[in-house]
Amino acid sequence: MRENRKRDSVLREGMDVMRRQSGRYLSSLLVSSALMLGASAGAAAQESHAHAEAVPEAAPAAVRTVRWSDPAAWPDGKVPGEGDAVTIARGTEVVLDVSPPALRSLTVDGKLRFANDRDVNLETEWIYLRGGELEIGSEAEPYTRQATITLTDKVPGEDVNTMGDRGIMLMRGTLSLHGEREHTWSKLSRTAEKGSTTIEVLDASGWRKGDEIVLASTDFDPRQAEKRSIAAIKGNTITLDRPLEYMHFGEITFGVDERGEVGLLTRNIRIQASDDAEQSYFGGHIMAMTASQVHISGVELYRMGQHLTLARYPMHWHLVGDASGQYIKNSAIHDTYSRCVTVHGTNNARVENNVTYNTVGHCFFLEDGIETGNQFVRNLGIQTKCHPTLPCEPTHLGPAGLATSTPGRGAAGQKSKNILIASDNTASTFWITNPDNSYIGNVAA
Repeated sequence: MRENRKRDSVLREGMDVMRRQSGRYLSSLLVSSALMLGASAGAAAQESHAHAEAVPEAAPAAVRTVRWSDPAAWPDGKVPGEGDAVTIARGTEVVLDVSPPALRSLTVDGKLRFANDRDVNLETEWIYLRGGELEIGSEAEPYTRQATITLTDKVPGEDVNTMGDRGIMLMRGTLSLHGEREHTWSKLSRTAEKGSTTIEVLDASGWRKGDEIVLASTDFDPRQAEKRSIAAIKGNTITLDRPLEYMHFGEITFGVDERGEVGLLTRNIRIQASDDAEQSYFGGHIMAMTASQVHISGVELYRMGQHLTLARYPMHWHLVGDASGQYIKNSAIHDTYSRCVTVHGTNNARVENNVTYNTVGHCFFLEDGIETGNQFVRNLGIQTKCHPTLPCEPTHLGPAGLATSTPGRGAAGQKSKNILIASDNTASTFWITNPDNSYIGNVAA
Protein backbone atom coordinates (compact mmCIF):
# COMPACT_ATOMS: atom_id res chain seq x y z
CA MET A 1 0.00 0.00 0.00
CA ARG A 2 2.78 2.43 0.96
CA GLU A 3 4.66 1.55 -2.26
CA ASN A 4 1.49 2.15 -4.31
CA ARG A 5 0.95 5.54 -2.66
CA LYS A 6 4.60 6.46 -3.26
CA ARG A 7 4.32 5.44 -6.92
CA ASP A 8 1.12 7.53 -7.30
CA SER A 9 2.85 10.53 -5.72
CA VAL A 10 5.77 10.26 -8.14
CA LEU A 11 3.37 10.01 -11.08
CA ARG A 12 1.46 13.10 -9.94
CA GLU A 13 4.69 15.08 -9.59
CA GLY A 14 5.74 13.99 -13.08
CA MET A 15 2.42 15.07 -14.55
CA ASP A 16 2.71 18.47 -12.82
CA VAL A 17 6.15 19.01 -14.33
CA MET A 18 4.87 18.03 -17.78
CA ARG A 19 1.93 20.43 -17.46
CA ARG A 20 4.25 23.31 -16.44
CA GLN A 21 6.63 22.59 -19.31
CA SER A 22 3.72 22.26 -21.73
CA GLY A 23 2.31 25.60 -20.56
CA ARG A 24 5.69 27.29 -21.06
CA TYR A 25 5.97 25.71 -24.52
CA LEU A 26 2.46 26.89 -25.46
CA SER A 27 3.27 30.41 -24.26
CA SER A 28 6.42 30.34 -26.38
CA LEU A 29 4.40 29.29 -29.43
CA LEU A 30 1.89 32.07 -28.85
CA VAL A 31 4.61 34.71 -28.48
CA SER A 32 6.39 33.43 -31.59
CA SER A 33 3.15 33.47 -33.57
CA ALA A 34 2.38 36.99 -32.43
CA LEU A 35 5.85 38.17 -33.43
CA MET A 36 5.52 36.51 -36.84
CA LEU A 37 2.17 38.25 -37.34
CA GLY A 38 3.67 41.55 -36.24
CA ALA A 39 6.56 41.29 -38.66
CA SER A 40 4.28 41.35 -41.68
CA ALA A 41 3.41 45.04 -41.73
CA GLY A 42 5.28 47.50 -43.92
CA ALA A 43 8.00 49.79 -42.66
CA ALA A 44 5.97 52.87 -43.44
CA ALA A 45 3.20 51.75 -41.10
CA GLN A 46 5.77 51.06 -38.38
CA GLU A 47 7.18 54.56 -38.70
CA SER A 48 3.71 55.99 -38.16
CA HIS A 49 3.25 54.38 -34.76
CA ALA A 50 1.07 51.50 -35.95
CA HIS A 51 3.56 48.65 -35.76
CA ALA A 52 2.33 45.34 -37.12
CA GLU A 53 2.84 43.72 -33.78
CA ALA A 54 1.22 41.37 -31.30
CA VAL A 55 -2.12 42.93 -30.44
CA PRO A 56 -2.87 43.34 -26.73
CA GLU A 57 -5.97 41.88 -25.17
CA ALA A 58 -9.14 43.94 -25.53
CA ALA A 59 -8.82 47.25 -23.74
CA PRO A 60 -10.25 47.38 -20.22
CA ALA A 61 -13.04 49.76 -19.34
CA ALA A 62 -11.75 53.30 -19.80
CA VAL A 63 -10.60 54.77 -16.50
CA ARG A 64 -9.68 58.25 -17.74
CA THR A 65 -11.94 60.38 -19.94
CA VAL A 66 -10.45 63.43 -21.64
CA ARG A 67 -11.37 65.81 -24.45
CA TRP A 68 -9.37 65.86 -27.67
CA SER A 69 -9.14 69.67 -27.55
CA ASP A 70 -7.48 69.67 -24.10
CA PRO A 71 -3.65 69.90 -24.33
CA ALA A 72 -3.42 68.17 -20.95
CA ALA A 73 -4.98 65.07 -22.51
CA TRP A 74 -1.84 64.37 -24.54
CA PRO A 75 1.55 63.10 -23.30
CA ASP A 76 3.49 66.02 -24.82
CA GLY A 77 0.96 68.62 -23.69
CA LYS A 78 0.01 69.50 -27.28
CA VAL A 79 -3.20 68.87 -29.17
CA PRO A 80 -2.40 66.77 -32.28
CA GLY A 81 -1.62 68.81 -35.37
CA GLU A 82 -1.71 68.28 -39.10
CA GLY A 83 0.18 65.17 -40.23
CA ASP A 84 0.55 63.72 -36.73
CA ALA A 85 0.41 59.99 -36.08
CA VAL A 86 -1.89 59.77 -33.06
CA THR A 87 -2.18 56.92 -30.57
CA ILE A 88 -4.88 56.71 -27.89
CA ALA A 89 -3.51 54.68 -25.01
CA ARG A 90 -5.24 51.84 -23.21
CA GLY A 91 -7.28 52.94 -20.24
CA THR A 92 -8.04 56.30 -21.89
CA GLU A 93 -11.29 57.47 -23.48
CA VAL A 94 -10.87 60.50 -25.73
CA VAL A 95 -13.96 62.49 -26.66
CA LEU A 96 -13.56 64.03 -30.11
CA ASP A 97 -15.01 67.49 -29.49
CA VAL A 98 -13.36 69.29 -32.43
CA SER A 99 -12.63 68.62 -36.09
CA PRO A 100 -8.85 68.15 -36.03
CA PRO A 101 -6.53 68.93 -38.94
CA ALA A 102 -5.78 66.05 -41.31
CA LEU A 103 -3.88 63.35 -39.42
CA ARG A 104 -1.19 60.96 -40.58
CA SER A 105 -2.86 58.03 -38.82
CA LEU A 106 -4.87 57.06 -35.77
CA THR A 107 -4.20 54.01 -33.62
CA VAL A 108 -6.71 53.28 -30.87
CA ASP A 109 -5.74 51.05 -27.97
CA GLY A 110 -8.24 52.73 -25.64
CA LYS A 111 -11.41 54.41 -26.88
CA LEU A 112 -12.33 57.27 -29.21
CA ARG A 113 -15.87 58.63 -28.89
CA PHE A 114 -17.40 61.37 -31.03
CA ALA A 115 -19.08 64.16 -29.05
CA ASN A 116 -22.82 64.20 -29.77
CA ASP A 117 -23.37 67.93 -29.26
CA ARG A 118 -21.68 69.20 -32.44
CA ASP A 119 -20.82 68.22 -36.02
CA VAL A 120 -17.41 66.54 -36.27
CA ASN A 121 -15.11 65.73 -39.20
CA LEU A 122 -12.10 63.43 -38.92
CA GLU A 123 -9.58 63.06 -41.77
CA THR A 124 -6.79 60.48 -41.62
CA GLU A 125 -4.93 57.93 -43.74
CA TRP A 126 -6.29 55.08 -41.65
CA ILE A 127 -7.71 54.09 -38.27
CA TYR A 128 -6.36 50.99 -36.51
CA LEU A 129 -8.45 49.64 -33.63
CA ARG A 130 -5.76 47.62 -31.90
CA GLY A 131 -7.93 46.13 -29.22
CA GLY A 132 -9.55 49.53 -28.78
CA GLU A 133 -12.93 51.04 -29.63
CA LEU A 134 -14.38 53.68 -31.94
CA GLU A 135 -17.84 54.90 -30.98
CA ILE A 136 -20.15 57.28 -32.80
CA GLY A 137 -23.48 56.94 -31.04
CA SER A 138 -24.80 53.74 -29.52
CA GLU A 139 -27.74 51.44 -30.06
CA ALA A 140 -29.47 52.96 -27.03
CA GLU A 141 -28.56 56.56 -27.98
CA PRO A 142 -28.02 57.00 -31.74
CA TYR A 143 -25.85 59.88 -32.93
CA THR A 144 -27.93 62.92 -33.92
CA ARG A 145 -25.34 65.32 -35.33
CA GLN A 146 -23.28 65.07 -38.55
CA ALA A 147 -20.12 62.95 -38.38
CA THR A 148 -17.77 62.34 -41.30
CA ILE A 149 -14.64 60.21 -41.44
CA THR A 150 -12.57 60.77 -44.59
CA LEU A 151 -9.85 58.25 -45.42
CA THR A 152 -6.99 59.72 -47.46
CA ASP A 153 -4.20 58.12 -49.47
CA LYS A 154 -1.31 60.59 -49.36
CA VAL A 155 1.09 57.83 -48.27
CA PRO A 156 0.26 54.93 -50.60
CA GLY A 157 1.26 51.31 -50.25
CA GLU A 158 1.08 50.87 -46.48
CA ASP A 159 0.11 47.55 -44.92
CA VAL A 160 -1.18 47.89 -41.37
CA ASN A 161 -0.85 44.49 -39.70
CA THR A 162 -1.71 42.67 -42.98
CA MET A 163 -4.94 44.69 -43.37
CA GLY A 164 -3.73 47.10 -46.00
CA ASP A 165 -4.26 50.82 -46.17
CA ARG A 166 -6.92 53.51 -46.25
CA GLY A 167 -9.32 51.79 -43.94
CA ILE A 168 -10.85 51.32 -40.53
CA MET A 169 -9.11 48.13 -39.47
CA LEU A 170 -9.98 46.07 -36.41
CA MET A 171 -7.77 43.57 -34.64
CA ARG A 172 -9.75 42.54 -31.54
CA GLY A 173 -11.29 45.99 -31.77
CA THR A 174 -14.85 47.27 -31.41
CA LEU A 175 -16.61 49.47 -33.95
CA SER A 176 -19.88 51.02 -32.79
CA LEU A 177 -21.48 53.39 -35.29
CA HIS A 178 -25.14 54.28 -34.82
CA GLY A 179 -26.79 57.00 -36.84
CA GLU A 180 -30.37 58.19 -36.51
CA ARG A 181 -31.90 56.90 -39.79
CA GLU A 182 -33.88 53.65 -39.82
CA HIS A 183 -36.40 53.99 -42.66
CA THR A 184 -34.22 53.26 -45.68
CA TRP A 185 -36.36 52.38 -48.70
CA SER A 186 -39.89 52.35 -50.07
CA LYS A 187 -41.73 51.83 -53.36
CA LEU A 188 -43.47 54.11 -55.80
CA SER A 189 -47.22 54.36 -55.21
CA ARG A 190 -47.82 55.43 -58.81
CA THR A 191 -45.84 55.56 -62.05
CA ALA A 192 -43.36 58.43 -62.37
CA GLU A 193 -43.24 59.56 -65.98
CA LYS A 194 -40.16 60.68 -67.87
CA GLY A 195 -39.66 64.40 -67.27
CA SER A 196 -41.54 64.38 -63.98
CA THR A 197 -40.20 66.44 -61.07
CA THR A 198 -42.39 64.79 -58.45
CA ILE A 199 -42.84 61.23 -57.30
CA GLU A 200 -45.14 59.56 -54.79
CA VAL A 201 -43.96 56.71 -52.58
CA LEU A 202 -45.70 54.39 -50.17
CA ASP A 203 -43.83 55.74 -47.13
CA ALA A 204 -41.45 58.70 -46.93
CA SER A 205 -41.49 59.01 -43.15
CA GLY A 206 -38.28 60.50 -41.78
CA TRP A 207 -37.00 61.59 -45.20
CA ARG A 208 -36.03 65.26 -45.47
CA LYS A 209 -35.34 68.10 -47.84
CA GLY A 210 -31.75 67.81 -49.08
CA ASP A 211 -31.61 64.01 -48.78
CA GLU A 212 -30.28 62.00 -51.72
CA ILE A 213 -32.50 59.21 -53.04
CA VAL A 214 -32.19 56.70 -55.86
CA LEU A 215 -35.00 55.35 -58.06
CA ALA A 216 -34.44 51.81 -59.26
CA SER A 217 -34.74 51.07 -62.97
CA THR A 218 -38.00 49.41 -63.98
CA ASP A 219 -36.66 48.73 -67.47
CA PHE A 220 -34.51 45.83 -68.71
CA ASP A 221 -31.58 48.27 -68.58
CA PRO A 222 -30.39 48.59 -64.95
CA ARG A 223 -28.53 51.80 -65.88
CA GLN A 224 -31.87 53.59 -65.90
CA ALA A 225 -31.57 53.93 -62.13
CA GLU A 226 -31.51 57.63 -61.24
CA LYS A 227 -30.12 59.52 -58.28
CA ARG A 228 -31.86 62.73 -57.20
CA SER A 229 -31.99 65.13 -54.26
CA ILE A 230 -35.20 65.97 -52.42
CA ALA A 231 -36.04 69.62 -53.13
CA ALA A 232 -39.25 69.51 -51.09
CA ILE A 233 -41.37 66.90 -49.35
CA LYS A 234 -44.97 66.82 -48.16
CA GLY A 235 -46.31 63.58 -46.76
CA ASN A 236 -45.37 60.91 -49.28
CA THR A 237 -45.03 63.32 -52.21
CA ILE A 238 -41.44 64.21 -53.06
CA THR A 239 -40.32 67.08 -55.28
CA LEU A 240 -37.05 66.32 -57.05
CA ASP A 241 -34.19 68.71 -57.74
CA ARG A 242 -34.37 67.96 -61.50
CA PRO A 243 -36.63 66.05 -63.91
CA LEU A 244 -36.42 62.30 -64.41
CA GLU A 245 -34.74 61.05 -67.57
CA TYR A 246 -36.69 57.77 -67.60
CA MET A 247 -40.11 56.43 -66.72
CA HIS A 248 -40.29 54.47 -63.46
CA PHE A 249 -43.23 52.06 -63.24
CA GLY A 250 -45.34 52.11 -60.10
CA GLU A 251 -48.25 49.70 -60.54
CA ILE A 252 -49.42 46.25 -59.47
CA THR A 253 -50.37 44.36 -62.62
CA PHE A 254 -52.28 41.05 -62.65
CA GLY A 255 -51.45 40.62 -58.96
CA VAL A 256 -47.72 41.13 -59.52
CA ASP A 257 -46.08 43.98 -57.61
CA GLU A 258 -43.99 45.80 -60.21
CA ARG A 259 -43.68 49.08 -58.35
CA GLY A 260 -40.17 50.53 -58.58
CA GLU A 261 -38.10 50.81 -55.43
CA VAL A 262 -36.81 54.12 -54.04
CA GLY A 263 -33.83 54.05 -51.68
CA LEU A 264 -32.52 56.65 -49.25
CA LEU A 265 -28.75 57.25 -49.61
CA THR A 266 -28.22 59.99 -47.01
CA ARG A 267 -27.11 59.21 -43.44
CA ASN A 268 -25.82 61.48 -40.68
CA ILE A 269 -22.71 59.34 -40.20
CA ARG A 270 -20.60 59.06 -43.35
CA ILE A 271 -17.43 57.01 -43.89
CA GLN A 272 -15.77 57.92 -47.18
CA ALA A 273 -12.55 58.02 -49.16
CA SER A 274 -11.34 61.41 -50.34
CA ASP A 275 -12.35 62.35 -53.87
CA ASP A 276 -9.14 61.12 -55.54
CA ALA A 277 -10.71 57.65 -55.29
CA GLU A 278 -13.04 58.61 -58.13
CA GLN A 279 -10.07 58.38 -60.50
CA SER A 280 -8.03 55.60 -58.85
CA TYR A 281 -10.98 53.37 -57.80
CA PHE A 282 -8.93 52.84 -54.62
CA GLY A 283 -11.50 53.61 -51.96
CA GLY A 284 -11.68 53.09 -48.24
CA HIS A 285 -12.55 49.87 -46.47
CA ILE A 286 -13.67 48.45 -43.13
CA MET A 287 -12.06 45.16 -42.14
CA ALA A 288 -12.84 43.25 -38.94
CA MET A 289 -10.44 40.47 -37.98
CA THR A 290 -10.59 37.76 -35.31
CA ALA A 291 -12.27 38.60 -31.99
CA SER A 292 -13.51 41.98 -33.27
CA GLN A 293 -16.98 43.39 -32.71
CA VAL A 294 -18.93 45.33 -35.36
CA HIS A 295 -22.22 47.12 -34.67
CA ILE A 296 -23.16 49.48 -37.50
CA SER A 297 -26.56 51.11 -38.04
CA GLY A 298 -27.62 54.18 -40.00
CA VAL A 299 -24.25 54.80 -41.67
CA GLU A 300 -23.38 55.92 -45.21
CA LEU A 301 -20.39 54.24 -46.90
CA TYR A 302 -19.28 56.25 -49.92
CA ARG A 303 -16.34 55.80 -52.32
CA MET A 304 -15.39 52.60 -50.53
CA GLY A 305 -13.81 49.33 -51.69
CA GLN A 306 -10.48 48.93 -53.50
CA HIS A 307 -10.91 47.78 -57.07
CA LEU A 308 -9.12 44.54 -58.09
CA THR A 309 -7.73 44.13 -54.57
CA LEU A 310 -8.70 41.09 -52.52
CA ALA A 311 -10.04 41.58 -48.98
CA ARG A 312 -10.57 45.35 -49.27
CA TYR A 313 -14.32 45.89 -49.28
CA PRO A 314 -16.70 48.55 -47.90
CA MET A 315 -17.68 46.23 -45.02
CA HIS A 316 -15.77 42.99 -44.47
CA TRP A 317 -15.96 40.42 -41.71
CA HIS A 318 -12.72 38.44 -42.20
CA LEU A 319 -12.38 35.08 -40.42
CA VAL A 320 -14.21 36.34 -37.35
CA GLY A 321 -15.85 32.96 -36.66
CA ASP A 322 -18.97 33.35 -34.54
CA ALA A 323 -20.32 36.89 -35.04
CA SER A 324 -23.56 36.43 -33.11
CA GLY A 325 -24.97 39.83 -32.17
CA GLN A 326 -22.93 41.70 -34.80
CA TYR A 327 -24.63 43.59 -37.61
CA ILE A 328 -24.71 46.19 -40.33
CA LYS A 329 -28.21 47.55 -40.83
CA ASN A 330 -30.17 50.63 -41.93
CA SER A 331 -27.14 51.79 -43.90
CA ALA A 332 -26.38 53.02 -47.42
CA ILE A 333 -23.44 51.74 -49.48
CA HIS A 334 -23.12 53.58 -52.78
CA ASP A 335 -20.73 54.67 -55.53
CA THR A 336 -18.15 52.09 -54.46
CA TYR A 337 -15.46 50.09 -56.26
CA SER A 338 -15.44 46.54 -54.90
CA ARG A 339 -18.43 44.75 -53.36
CA CYS A 340 -20.74 45.97 -50.61
CA VAL A 341 -20.76 43.58 -47.62
CA THR A 342 -18.41 40.59 -47.55
CA VAL A 343 -18.89 37.82 -45.00
CA HIS A 344 -15.82 35.58 -45.01
CA GLY A 345 -15.19 32.75 -42.56
CA THR A 346 -17.83 34.32 -40.35
CA ASN A 347 -21.12 32.96 -39.03
CA ASN A 348 -24.31 34.43 -37.56
CA ALA A 349 -23.84 38.06 -38.62
CA ARG A 350 -26.94 40.10 -39.49
CA VAL A 351 -27.15 42.25 -42.63
CA GLU A 352 -30.48 44.04 -42.60
CA ASN A 353 -32.40 46.88 -44.25
CA ASN A 354 -29.46 48.29 -46.20
CA VAL A 355 -29.56 50.11 -49.55
CA THR A 356 -26.77 49.75 -52.12
CA TYR A 357 -26.38 51.62 -55.40
CA ASN A 358 -23.81 51.78 -58.19
CA THR A 359 -21.45 49.16 -56.80
CA VAL A 360 -18.87 46.89 -58.44
CA GLY A 361 -18.68 43.09 -58.30
CA HIS A 362 -20.82 40.71 -56.24
CA CYS A 363 -22.47 42.98 -53.69
CA PHE A 364 -23.69 40.96 -50.69
CA PHE A 365 -20.98 38.31 -50.83
CA LEU A 366 -20.53 35.01 -48.98
CA GLU A 367 -16.92 34.33 -49.84
CA ASP A 368 -15.88 30.73 -49.26
CA GLY A 369 -19.10 28.76 -48.91
CA ILE A 370 -18.29 27.73 -45.34
CA GLU A 371 -20.24 30.63 -43.83
CA THR A 372 -23.49 29.65 -42.04
CA GLY A 373 -26.24 31.21 -39.97
CA ASN A 374 -25.87 34.69 -41.45
CA GLN A 375 -29.08 36.63 -41.95
CA PHE A 376 -29.69 38.86 -44.97
CA VAL A 377 -32.99 40.63 -44.36
CA ARG A 378 -34.82 43.21 -46.51
CA ASN A 379 -31.77 44.63 -48.27
CA LEU A 380 -32.19 46.59 -51.52
CA GLY A 381 -29.44 46.44 -54.14
CA ILE A 382 -29.63 48.79 -57.16
CA GLN A 383 -27.29 48.78 -60.18
CA THR A 384 -24.65 46.18 -59.43
CA LYS A 385 -21.90 46.43 -62.08
CA CYS A 386 -18.89 44.42 -63.25
CA HIS A 387 -16.54 47.40 -63.43
CA PRO A 388 -16.65 51.09 -62.45
CA THR A 389 -16.82 52.24 -66.08
CA LEU A 390 -16.23 49.38 -68.52
CA PRO A 391 -18.96 47.04 -69.81
CA CYS A 392 -19.17 43.45 -68.63
CA GLU A 393 -17.51 40.57 -70.46
CA PRO A 394 -20.05 37.89 -69.54
CA THR A 395 -19.15 34.23 -69.13
CA HIS A 396 -19.68 32.47 -72.46
CA LEU A 397 -22.86 30.44 -72.71
CA GLY A 398 -21.59 27.86 -75.22
CA PRO A 399 -19.49 24.74 -74.59
CA ALA A 400 -16.22 25.21 -72.71
CA GLY A 401 -13.55 26.84 -74.80
CA LEU A 402 -15.91 27.69 -77.65
CA ALA A 403 -16.47 31.26 -78.66
CA THR A 404 -20.00 32.30 -79.56
CA SER A 405 -21.34 34.51 -82.33
CA THR A 406 -22.82 36.96 -79.82
CA PRO A 407 -20.64 40.08 -79.44
CA GLY A 408 -19.14 40.36 -75.97
CA ARG A 409 -19.71 36.69 -75.20
CA GLY A 410 -16.94 34.16 -75.22
CA ALA A 411 -14.07 32.81 -73.16
CA ALA A 412 -12.80 36.36 -72.57
CA GLY A 413 -15.28 36.75 -69.74
CA GLN A 414 -13.46 34.21 -67.58
CA LYS A 415 -10.09 35.78 -68.38
CA SER A 416 -10.96 39.44 -68.06
CA LYS A 417 -8.27 41.52 -66.40
CA ASN A 418 -10.88 44.01 -65.22
CA ILE A 419 -12.62 41.82 -62.61
CA LEU A 420 -11.53 40.54 -59.21
CA ILE A 421 -12.68 36.93 -59.65
CA ALA A 422 -14.02 35.18 -62.74
CA SER A 423 -17.67 35.14 -61.63
CA ASP A 424 -17.68 38.94 -61.24
CA ASN A 425 -18.07 39.19 -65.01
CA THR A 426 -21.75 38.50 -64.37
CA ALA A 427 -21.86 40.29 -61.03
CA SER A 428 -24.70 39.35 -58.72
CA THR A 429 -26.27 41.57 -56.07
CA PHE A 430 -26.62 38.53 -53.80
CA TRP A 431 -23.87 35.91 -54.19
CA ILE A 432 -25.02 32.85 -52.23
CA THR A 433 -22.51 30.04 -51.76
CA ASN A 434 -24.16 28.13 -48.92
CA PRO A 435 -27.92 27.58 -48.41
CA ASP A 436 -27.45 27.43 -44.64
CA ASN A 437 -27.96 31.20 -44.40
CA SER A 438 -31.21 33.19 -44.29
CA TYR A 439 -32.45 35.46 -47.08
CA ILE A 440 -35.73 37.24 -46.35
CA GLY A 441 -37.37 40.09 -48.26
CA ASN A 442 -34.30 41.15 -50.27
CA VAL A 443 -34.58 42.91 -53.63
CA ALA A 444 -32.06 43.19 -56.49
CA ALA A 445 -33.04 45.92 -58.94
